[in-house]
Amino acid sequence: MASPSTERIGLKHGAGGRAMRMLIGEVFASLGGPVDGIGLSALDDGAALRLGDKWIVVTTDSHVVHPIFFPGGDIGRLAVCGTVNDLAVMGATEPLGLTCAVVLEDGFLRRDLERIRDSMKAACAEARTTVVTGDTKVMGRGEVDGIIINTAGLAVTDRVVTDAGLRPGDRILVSGTLGDHGLAVMTQRRDLKLEGNIVSDVAPVNGLVRAALAAGGDGIVAMKDPTRGGLASALHEMAGKARVGIVLEEERLPVTPEVRAAAEILGIDPLSVANEGKVVLGVRPEVAERVLAALREHPLGRRAALLGTCIAERPGNLILDTGLGKRLVAELEGEPLPRIC
Repeated sequence: MASPSTERIGLKHGAGGRAMRMLIGEVFASLGGPVDGIGLSALDDGAALRLGDKWIVVTTDSHVVHPIFFPGGDIGRLAVCGTVNDLAVMGATEPLGLTCAVVLEDGFLRRDLERIRDSMKAACAEARTTVVTGDTKVMGRGEVDGIIINTAGLAVTDRVVTDAGLRPGDRILVSGTLGDHGLAVMTQRRDLKLEGNIVSDVAPVNGLVRAALAAGGDGIVAMKDPTRGGLASALHEMAGKARVGIVLEEERLPVTPEVRAAAEILGIDPLSVANEGKVVLGVRPEVAERVLAALREHPLGRRAALLGTCIAERPGNLILDTGLGKRLVAELEGEPLPRIC
């Protein structure tokens, strides 16, 4: 086994699972010093810094996807929504503004760049925010694969929701169907001819989260957007931080027949596939039905499901109840879907 000093970075280190979290914890977490709030060491979806009796929430993300245009979206929409959603799942649903830095490869088509710009403008309008500053760089041919977009976002909130607030008895909800984004990208990339139409779910969820918070209040104790690594990685991270186990009921998992069929063909578990317009919530049991109803009343939450329960046993583990028995759900280690977000 290679020592940490000689190990080479692989695709698995960007997959959103255990290998990525270990890399961040072992290499980058030491960049973070003491802060009055939630900083880098928390490894949450963003940072939260005190501002009087409020919180400033800030997040940043870099976006790569192949192909850059896919059913339901493109890299520009992905960049805006990904940043807005990272703010939203920390309780900051009113983004003040975004930054945007674009790295382009020499030869990139201007018409494609303008199409991406228009997509970003439309996504900003949906999220009720705007890009306030940015940067552009151009690299030589072969030095970057087409386009990379980095975005950051800033918002103010009265209450921060972390991803670590679960306790035994809490219920787990997801705002809609699983695996749509990752399978839309993969079927486009592989040119799979399947019955039905798989479309990415990429969308800003800040309005949806706002509705959930209005319904559940302080009873919403943990949130995360299940992007890289899918629902499985998000729940493993939430369970590990809170030292609880999570039991999911398989019959309640919202997966479309088209996504299920594509996942079977590709040998991929929909639980480990990226979503870009969903939120997973941990809530106190007394508000679970109220939050579920609020999610289902929103256009982005019509397929919301109450699908799991936190337990004291098996802390840090995700358990799937199939109705015939129970099995552990392994956390993503490799990289089955490169360049999807």
